[in-house]
Order: sequence, then C-alpha cells, then structure tokens
Amino acid sequence: MRILKVLAVHLFVCLITGNINAQDLKLWYSQPAANWNEALPVGNGRLAAMVFGNPTGETLQLNEETVWAGGPGNNIPDTHFKESLPEVRKLLFDGKYEEAQALAMKMSPGNPGPKNNYGMPYQTVGNLYVDFPSHHGATNYRRELDLANAISTTKYTVGKVTYTREVIASFADNVIVMHITASKRRSINCQLRIGSPQKNPAVRIVQNVLEMRGMSGDRDNKQGSVRFTTLVKPVLVKGDVTAPTDSLLVISNATEVTLFISIGTSFRDYIDANLNEDVPATNFLKSASVKSWRELKHAHVNHYKKYFDRVSLDLGNSYSSSLPTDTRLRQFATGNDPQLVSLYFQFGRYLLISSSQPGNQPATLQGKWNDKLSPPWGGKYTININTEMNYWPAEPTALQEMHQPLFQMLKELEVTGRESAKQLYGARGWNAHHNTDIWRITGPVDGAYYGLWPMGGAWLSQHLWQHYLYSGDQKFLKDAYPVLKGAALFYNDVLQPVPNKDWMVETPSMSPENEHHKGVSLAAGTTMDNQLVFDVFSNFIRASNKLGQDKDLRDTIQSKLEKIPPMMIGQHAQLQEWMYDWDRPEDKHRHVSHLYGLFPSNQVSPYKSPELFSAARTSLVFRGDQSTGWSMGWKVNWWARLLDGNRAYKLIKDQLTPVAESGSGGTYPNLFDAHPPFQIDGNFGCTSGIAEMLIQSHDGALHLLPALPDEWRSGKVKGLRARGGFSIDMSWDEGKIKLMVIHSQIGGVLRIRSYDELNDSRLVLAKGPTPNVLYESAAIHEPIVSANAQVTMPELKKVYEYDLKTLPGHSYMITRE
Repeated sequence: MRILKVLAVHLFVCLITGNINAQDLKLWYSQPAANWNEALPVGNGRLAAMVFGNPTGETLQLNEETVWAGGPGNNIPDTHFKESLPEVRKLLFDGKYEEAQALAMKMSPGNPGPKNNYGMPYQTVGNLYVDFPSHHGATNYRRELDLANAISTTKYTVGKVTYTREVIASFADNVIVMHITASKRRSINCQLRIGSPQKNPAVRIVQNVLEMRGMSGDRDNKQGSVRFTTLVKPVLVKGDVTAPTDSLLVISNATEVTLFISIGTSFRDYIDANLNEDVPATNFLKSASVKSWRELKHAHVNHYKKYFDRVSLDLGNSYSSSLPTDTRLRQFATGNDPQLVSLYFQFGRYLLISSSQPGNQPATLQGKWNDKLSPPWGGKYTININTEMNYWPAEPTALQEMHQPLFQMLKELEVTGRESAKQLYGARGWNAHHNTDIWRITGPVDGAYYGLWPMGGAWLSQHLWQHYLYSGDQKFLKDAYPVLKGAALFYNDVLQPVPNKDWMVETPSMSPENEHHKGVSLAAGTTMDNQLVFDVFSNFIRASNKLGQDKDLRDTIQSKLEKIPPMMIGQHAQLQEWMYDWDRPEDKHRHVSHLYGLFPSNQVSPYKSPELFSAARTSLVFRGDQSTGWSMGWKVNWWARLLDGNRAYKLIKDQLTPVAESGSGGTYPNLFDAHPPFQIDGNFGCTSGIAEMLIQSHDGALHLLPALPDEWRSGKVKGLRARGGFSIDMSWDEGKIKLMVIHSQIGGVLRIRSYDELNDSRLVLAKGPTPNVLYESAAIHEPIVSANAQVTMPELKKVYEYDLKTLPGHSYMITRE
C-alpha cells in the first residue's frame, strides 16, 4: 500500500511539473559581448569568470573570492568614540540633530585615521586572453549561458569550419575549464596571454604552463597581503604548443584544446593570509588536468544539478522566448513574455549557487564577479540591505546549503564584533555596522552620516533564525545560539531610556542612508531599529526557551522587549520611518527601511495588524516604483507581502527594463541587476519576490498563491520551500489551485491558507492559533495612530484555512475539488 502511495505521488508530481524542465533555460545572444555588462558569468563559489565570446579573441575575466586589498585587522576608530556617546545621545534627545551629527562625524570620520580603515575592496585577479587571429568574418554566431547545466558556450563558423567553446567553473574539480573544438580536424590555432591590473604581476611559462603571480592591492592604511598564483595549462588532442616568448603560448593545428585555469591564494582566514599560494593552485591543476573533458563536464553538471533541479517554474510561454535575451529584455515592458520571468527567477538561483558554495566566502555586493581593483562601493559586504538581500532566495528556493558561507561569516563577526561592542559602546555581546569585508571589520565605515548604524549584526542574525524556521534543525539552532545570544546581549546593554516615555531605544543610529532633516541622518529609535531589536530579542527568547538555556537573561531580555516602542502611524496615514512624524510624502528615497517589518520580517500582517498593513502600503505608495535596481527588487517582495500581485508584477517589469532606457535602475543585457552600476542583490531580491508571489509562510500559515498577477493565470511550480520543513509542488489554472503535493520533511501540523476552498478528508478547518511552533509569531505592540491620520482598512479577499497533520518523510496530494 505504501508503494502504491509513493507511485501515486510521483505520478502526481509529474502531472504538476509537466514540461517545466523542457523549457529553454538559456540566456543567448547573436553577437559577442561589447563590454563587461554583456559578458556571461560562470562560477563555482570560489572561482568566477566573465566570458565575452569574441570570435577573434576570447577574454576570460578572472576572480578568486579571497583576493581582497589590505590584510587582517579590525577598523575600530581611535577617536574617543565611547566617551563621546553620552553627549551625542543627549543632543539627539534634545532635538539638536545638527550638533549631534557634527560631533558624531568626529567620532566616526569618513576618512581613515592611522589605526582604522575605510573597508577593503574585493579585487580582480586579471584576464586570460585566447586570441584567434584568423577568425574574422564569423557567421552563424551564437553565445549562450545554459542555466540548467551551468555551461557557457560560444559557437560560430569561419569559412567552412564551425568552432565551439564551452566554459565551466567546475564545482567538482575547483578549476575553470575552457574546451575548444572544431568541425574540421587540426583547425584550432590560437595564442594564450595573461595579465592583471594588480601592481607588477609576474608572468612566465614553465613546461608549457602559463603562470602569473601577484599580490592584492594596498588600500588606505593597509598593505595588500593576499598573494595569488594563476596557472593556465593547455591539453591538446593533436597539434603543438610552443612558447616563442616567456609570456606567450602558441597552439598550432590542434583538433581539440582543453584549457585548465587554476588559481590559489595565500588566504587562510580573516586573521591569517600566509599560506603558500602555489600549493592549492598546483594541486587543483594536477588533479583536474589528467581528466577528460567528458569526465570534467559530467562531474560538474551532476554537482550543480543536485541544487538547481530542486525547483522548476513554468509561467507559460510565448513567441518571444525564441528571441535573443537582449531583444526579449527590450521588448518585455510592452509584450507578454512570462517565460522571461521564469528565466530571470532561475538566473537568480544560478547566481547564488555559483557565488556561494558551502565552505567558501559569502556572495559580495557583486557576487564573485568583479573586473576592477576599486569596484563601486568596494564590492564589499554592505549589510544595511545588500548582503541580506543576496540570501533571501536561499531558503524558499531550496538553496539552503548556499546559506552556509553567510553563517560562517556571522560566527567570525561575532568574534570581531565583540571588539566594536566593547571598545565603542562599552557593551557585552557583539555588533557590526553597515559594512564589512573579508577581514570582518565591524566598526563604522563611510562616516557618521552613512556608517553610524550599529544594526548590521542584528539584521544578519535573522538569517540564522529563518534557517531554523525553515528546517526545524535543533542541532543547527544550538550551533547558532551564541551568535543570537551575543546580538541580544549587545542591545540589552546599549538601549537608552526615552525621556518622558516608558520606552528604550537604540541611539545614535539612523534609518539607513535617509535623512529626516536636511543633511542629517542620525536619530534615536528609528522604526527599523525598533523592528530589528524586536526580532533580535524575540529570536533569542524563543531559542533560549527551546534549548533550555539562560533563563535569567531570557527574563531580562523579555522585560526589555516590552519597552521597545510600538510602530506608529503618522499624520499622512503612513507607517512612520522615525520615532517622530517626520515623513514627507514626496520623499522618493531608495531605502524604505521602515518596511523591514513587512519584509523580510513578519511584524506586519493583513490579518493580525490591518492598520499597520494599510500604513505600510501608504508608505510604499509614497516612495514610488522607480528607483535603483536593488530597491525595485525589494519592492517586489513588499508588494507580494501586501498581497498585490499586479503591483508586484509591475515592479518586475520595471526591473526587467534595459538600464539605458529605465532612467534609474534596471537590468543589463546579461541580466545583471543595475543600481546602476552592477549590484547583484537586485537579482536575488527579484528571485525572492517571485517566490513570495507564489507561496508565503511567514504569517502563521502556508498561503498558496497569495499575490498572483493577472498575467500568470496558469502555471506550475515544483520544489518551493515553506517554513516548518515543507516543500510544495503545485499547478494552477485561471488563478486557482488545481493540483498540489506537500512534502513534509520533519512532520507536524501545517496550516494552509487559500483563496479557494480545498476539499480533502485530511484537511480540518483551522481554529485558534497555529499548533506548529515554527509558524508562531512573537506578539507585537498595538500601533500608535496619529490623531490626524485617516487610516483606510485594507480590503482583503476571503481566505479559507485548514490544518493538515503530517508525518516525517511523507507526501500529501491535495486538489481543489
């Protein structure tokens, strides 16, 4: 009987997913990349390359994730920071904001002093050039990035010979490989060169291996300390390799060429950059170069697909899907191309798999792809939104393992963050401000106006708690507990009483990068800070209780939790950004930080807090749709949480607008997100937002199709994850659930929320709070509503709620009828 049930579920899943996997998951173009923002990215978490695809000369722009400027050390300013804090706090509470900020600028200068730094940039290794001098006048040209297999391919014809180049960043063998073939034997003739913008790279050839050694750059007061070795070895079928100079390899009359690119660095961890860089470069090359292309490709694809194939999405198709990707992008705003949305969704998943593998560094502001020594914003970890946004798709789109590098960074920040907590604030626990880098700095960066925001650690720590909610993994929770506890300790120690109120708030701080009076960002008790501290305290209390630890501290934190100010609805019926009613309806700032409570947090609910829900919507309407690329990506998630699928889809259309035409943010031809310039977080934010439009599990139930736009009336999805250890396969037609399979990993009751009635004998009409502790939300204060506000309560669709009892490892088929 059990076998029959398993077979039935398998058949049911096949019916749901249909031909999803047969859809064309390829970015493709009919011309070479004219610049970096048209090149195609490959990566394996540690290594990355941009592939340009020019017939007469291929360029592989190379990155290795640990090549950063500078070296170990924190950036704690020596400016009497802690001693000046009481005066800054007093000035803020007294309403002397300009004076407070002027003093804070002296405490947290924008320019580095002798013992602090600005934050180190992520840097390029350099470029490998593969020149084909005779390949002029190419025809039948096509280059593509196959998301289903993580392979970049360039193909074209010169004369009567067709040439094919395939490039992978091998997950299995930890090298970048280019495989070159021709339709006619002994037709491959090319030259190999390598270079780097780093200072004085050393290039030589040893036994037909092209070698380049270099050192990461100096920056501010820090000398470069990461040494790197790049090795390029050609392996030929037929043909010859010669070295006419000490920096040029010439390949003649080959039938097949496989180029192995191996990079090693001296980086061990954030406190040690003194390994022998030659050892990993040599070992990876030696291991990989004895394998055939077929073996390498097979192992690479198998490793990649075990992650990528977990989720598939079919939103329909149209004639546009047969067009080149850059053409589709230009036409998207005025046409109907639902498959481009599916492609963009999967491109985000591809980028996360390719830039954040377990055991490696987290994805940076640009993933792992950067061609500069001084990239925009240093290519660092900007932790007042960008790094967090990078990881929003990890849990819901079944890439939970990709979260691991961020968790490791949090463990390291918990160590360095004790320095900033103690030396700057006289507090226990740990904290970080709005930037960090590979050396895990935790002090302020960019001066007080942008950088005096001691909440970066608070936000990052939410990812630990969310991973627990999705997995129910108590072993993981125990391992993460010191980080959660340390964050709670810090805010327990630094919260300040608000004069004439029974409240306690964080100060000095800000609502990230926005100003409440001209030229002034610093404030006390901003809405986002209050929401973050609420989450930090709530997570610690629940984790402490679950693990049976620190009861006395738990009680102390609970008392502080009750003193956090409630969210407030201002005179314009908006959710206030600050503790005071300073919001301006005409403010179009890219950051809408006070809506953190709507997403990614769960402190605003249409069903439990409709007034806050309405106020959040008003704030989002005021800010408008057009903005930087990452900001539009965040707005997709907000409109999904506001249950407005058509507005969320409108933001997707804004996002998928060529950046030259958008007037603000948008998308480059290779589908990279444009701030502009390139920031990868918009890609990840939009992938997350599409998932949020299809299922939500933050508000006490699994909500099916909560924000489905009119354009997606029919579709199929497989493998999206929900909190509580559930994954979902479903199909829908005319906007209504048709078929669904719920896979339960750890068992427990699942509350299902649907706009349509579901008839199944196992579904019980829900009553009272959800019985699943992984779906519980901490109680929040009732909002304070301005006497001048006219809050319009939201008009919500009727929902049906059911409880389904599940067993670990079992799957459950549900239909609408």
